[in-house]
Amino acid sequence: MTHSLAIRLNPANPDHHLWNNNGTWFVHYTIHPTPLTKECIRASLGTNDLAEARLRRDQLLFVEMPTVAPAAVELLHPLSPSQTGAIMGK
Repeated sequence: MTHSLAIRLNPANPDHHLWNNNGTWFVHYTIHPTPLTKECIRASLGTNDLAEARLRRDQLLFVEMPTVAPAAVELLHPLSPSQTGAIMGK
């Protein structure tokens, strides 16, 4: 089954799609299993470090989900070339 991913980018908020739940960072996003339905996904990123949570969020949303262009990672927060390479698996 193919899902459509709905991601809103907010360059002014580098923590978009992240929230801290009792010291552990989580990611939340929406998928559309069909054109008429949507499903909110919330998952633990397994870290209490904000920088690591941002990298794991970017890995999940922009590398592991092929429906989104990897270049969009740059819109969430500025990355150095080495960080971008780490996310993209280079």
